[in-house]
Amino acid sequence: MTKQKKMNSKLPCIHILSYTTESGSKFKNIQLSYQLFGQELGTAPVVLINHALTGNSDVAGENGWWNVLVGDGKVIDTQKYTVLAFNIPGNGFDGFVIDDYKSFIARDIANLFLIGLEELEIQQLFALIGGSLGGGIAWEMAVLKPTVTQHLIPVATDWKSTDWLIANCQIQEQFLLNSSNPVHDARMHAMLCYRTPASFKKRFQRSKNEELQLFNVESWLLHHGKKLQERYQLSSYKLMNQLLRTIDVTKGDENDSAVLDKIVADIHIIGVNSDLFFTAEENKETHQQLAITKANATYNEIDSVHGHDAFLIEYKQLEKIIAPIFNKGAKTKKMKVVKFGGKSLANGKGLSTVIDIIEEKVNSGEQITVVVSARGNTTDEQA
Repeated sequence: MTKQKKMNSKLPCIHILSYTTESGSKFKNIQLSYQLFGQELGTAPVVLINHALTGNSDVAGENGWWNVLVGDGKVIDTQKYTVLAFNIPGNGFDGFVIDDYKSFIARDIANLFLIGLEELEIQQLFALIGGSLGGGIAWEMAVLKPTVTQHLIPVATDWKSTDWLIANCQIQEQFLLNSSNPVHDARMHAMLCYRTPASFKKRFQRSKNEELQLFNVESWLLHHGKKLQERYQLSSYKLMNQLLRTIDVTKGDENDSAVLDKIVADIHIIGVNSDLFFTAEENKETHQQLAITKANATYNEIDSVHGHDAFLIEYKQLEKIIAPIFNKGAKTKKMKVVKFGGKSLANGKGLSTVIDIIEEKVNSGEQITVVVSARGNTTDEQA
């Protein structure tokens, strides 16, 4: 077995001595490593954070990939919660890799994570949250064990891989199998799908790197390819790509409504309006489907030009969305309704006064909806 570059072999690890995959393949001694942050296990509510394709269990602290959201005094407050993060077995962060990647699907990882929770004697989570692949695995966990968590928070993901995502994963696999520089080249292609044309335009504006004689967008892609190549292993990339394409809580042959209805948790779906992989439209369809039978399902949306990667960029928006879940005292910015009736518009200065009031509230940062009713041509004047 080869070793992962920059591996962390000192992590606590659960050894799953025997596991049979959904496809029937048998594996011995699968290593499920993890990290804990915040309160001692057993003394506080537990939040499980599932990492994305090239992520790992290092979610908080100096090098934490979600440390803007997780930590002392952060929205997922490690002074209040025990934060747990598993490494997807085979991601290589702990030195453990899996070569037979085709034998695994996303549901297998969900099963392994549930075994891990049982080994750690965690009966129920306070919250189960994950972005992208991590969120897909969270959906799978909630279906396999409907009482696993009080709050299910899938971010930039869905309960099934979309056709567009599956197609791109197929292209990724071709890079990984056939390129002479597989991790580097696959990553370059993937970055096009994680972002959007509008995101590239906003950032690069057709600017050039004169020293390298390249467009800056080309230089940026080459940089990301090299960066992942330095820290990530080919076998890990193959496995993660396989998992991403196989998210499907129905296993392709069951009624999705019936399957999703099994979930007991409050479901907080968070989409990204520009996501190409897990589109906002499909997230809304999932919410509408759940809302028929569940009063405890909500949908919120991150507004971003950056596409799928917005869940790793738009931290302020994401924080505002999840804050009420993790802190019941958090104030949500509710829309205020400002009403103006016929009397307030009746005199000559009425319309200009209304505009002054609206301007004052907008400048003070208030979110308002304006409702105006007037008689005759009172509001015909332009100001």
